[in-house]
Formats: sequence, structure tokens, C-alpha cells
Amino acid sequence: MTNKSDLTVERLFDASISEVWQAITQKELMKQWYFDLAEFKAEIGFKFEFTGGPPEKEYLHLCEVTEVIPEKKLTYSWHYDGYEGNSFVSFELFEQGNQTLLKLTHTGLDTFPKSNPDLDISNFRMGWDEIINISLKDFLEHKNKS
Repeated sequence: MTNKSDLTVERLFDASISEVWQAITQKELMKQWYFDLAEFKAEIGFKFEFTGGPPEKEYLHLCEVTEVIPEKKLTYSWHYDGYEGNSFVSFELFEQGNQTLLKLTHTGLDTFPKSNPDLDISNFRMGWDEIINISLKDFLEHKNKS
């Protein structure tokens, strides 16, 4: 079930499912393209947090892993300390020959306060586009060349 406030980003990477899975689940690799997390484990119930957002107002993100299917799917909740709303981020991996299709879905964005322009879907769209199509792409391409 999707609605207009759900966001999906798909990207085909010239990397194996194992390489992409490691990039989205290993803390030391994640900090090279995602956020610098103090700790991360791809285990259901694992809670983690990080700060991010516009430089003038960073937000504390509170997350909990809710689904793990190794090398296939990772889902975690995503909400902000002190704000209403809760959303879910899913990374799904699909083998396409020697490449991997990553499908990121961020649902529940409509639960965040409409009065806060920082939490508008357009900002999530720009953010995930940058993270998946630039940061993760560059990380995986550089990793495969070294």
C-alpha cells in the first residue's frame, strides 16, 4: 500500500548484492556515504540515532530496526526527537545479473508536522536522491576500483 506521501528511489549499482548489503549495514562503511552512526547492527530491535538536517537546525533522528532479511531487505523506523510522527525506511535489494537494484522506500512522511517546512516531502526527496544517487553510487564505484 503506497500513498502520495511515500517516497521511492531506485538505483542500479554495478556491485554485487553482498557489497551493497555490507554498505547499508556495516557502521564503518555507512559513515563513508550515509551518516556517521555511533553504532549500528542489522538486528531487529536495535535502536540507533544520528543528527542531520539543515546546518541552521539539525534534528536528532531516532530509529529502530524493524525488519532484516539478510542481503534482501532492511527496514527501520525513523522519527525525530521532540516531534510528532513516525516513518519507516526500507532498503530492498534485487539481483540483476552482475548488478544490484536497490529500492529505497520511505513511508509515513505524512505523519510529520505539516507546519515544519524542514519535514516536507520535497526535502526528503532531495535528501534521498543525494544519498542514494550520489553518495552511495560514488562509494560503491570507488570501492570497486580500489
